Amino acid sequence: MLPDGFTISDDKSRLDVDMIHRYLSEEAYWAIGRSRAQQDTAIAHSHCFGVYTDAGAQVGFARVVTDYAIFAYLADVFILPDSRGRGLSKALLTAMFEHPQLKPVRRWMLLTHDAQGLYGQFGFVHPEFPERVMGKLVLAESDEG
Repeated sequence: MLPDGFTISDDKSRLDVDMIHRYLSEEAYWAIGRSRAQQDTAIAHSHCFGVYTDAGAQVGFARVVTDYAIFAYLADVFILPDSRGRGLSKALLTAMFEHPQLKPVRRWMLLTHDAQGLYGQFGFVHPEFPERVMGKLVLAESDEG
C-alpha cells in the first residue's frame, strides 16, 4: 500500500533524470562513476518507475530490463534517504510486479549486496543451482587501471 502523499508512475516523461544520474553515479555502490550517457541509454531501454511526492518531486526509482514474457532483470532500485522508512520501496516493488505488462514475466533476477531481506519478502531467493548461473563483466578501458 502506498503511503499518503506519494504516487508511483511508469511515465518516463516524469523522470528526473538529473536526480537519478546524480544519485546513482555518486551514492549508489553499484553505479558509482556511471556516465550520464550510460544512464540515459539504460533508461531508454528499460521499463522505468518513479516514486513521486504529491508536489511532483521524484524520491525513488527502479527499472526493469525485460522481454515482457519470460525474463526480467530488476535494476537501480532506490529511494532517496530523506524518504526512506515509509514503505516506499515495498510499494514500488508491488507496483512493478502488479503492472499488467510485467505480470506475465516468469523469471525475475537481480543482484544486491545488502537488500536480501527486502527482496526476500517478494519471493526472491538465492539460485537453486548456483553452479548454473553465469555472468560476464566487460570492463571499459578506463576501468582497467
